[in-house]
Amino acid sequence: MKVLAIDTSTYTLGISLLDGEQVIGEYITNLKKNHSLRVMPAIDTLMKECEVKPADLDKIVVAKGPGSYTGVRIGVTIAKTLAWSLNIPLSGVSSLALLAASARLYPSYISPVFDARRGRVYTGLYRFEEGKLTVVDEDQNISLIDWCSRLKELKEEVLFVGQDVLLHEDSIRELLGGQALVRGDIFSAPRPADLARLGVEEPVVDLHSFVPNYIRLAEAEAKWLEQQKADN
Repeated sequence: MKVLAIDTSTYTLGISLLDGEQVIGEYITNLKKNHSLRVMPAIDTLMKECEVKPADLDKIVVAKGPGSYTGVRIGVTIAKTLAWSLNIPLSGVSSLALLAASARLYPSYISPVFDARRGRVYTGLYRFEEGKLTVVDEDQNISLIDWCSRLKELKEEVLFVGQDVLLHEDSIRELLGGQALVRGDIFSAPRPADLARLGVEEPVVDLHSFVPNYIRLAEAEAKWLEQQKADN
């Protein structure tokens, strides 16, 4: 099975090609640039380099969020369009699960983190069991204080991963002390090869109903809805 994986949910733009168990190509940048102008040329370049034609693909996998609202929309839209035009299946993978996959050798709990501003984070709780990434607590938008209070009850080490972790490192260490391990370096960046591997086992989605998982509305949308309620 040849799988094309696409991740535009953060500053990291990631594209990978998987052929069975083998990663045959991977493209990664970590730049504050517009993904919409770069993702299709990146896909085209990688596929040509790997000598894979669109007709050779058996599945598309996309990081479905949470993350950057615009970034997630770009990736999901492109993935849906490719899957529809090629008439092949599409699967979505949590962007937080993808981040957690970077810690595959860690034996305890993993908390991937995206900053949600105002003291809140996008996170979930994962761990590897028999080599497979499993969900312990579903992805959510939560205050960091509440999240750390919940994790403290586990009485086990928790590895926080993601470049946004560094924004909250002091608070995490203050709240959890030695129970927290923090890894916000480049080695905790999401890898599109991991996305492809995770997506192979994910169920196929319905192309027409599949939408990004923002977890919460964008701030502008939330304010608009509040205004509409007030006006009515």
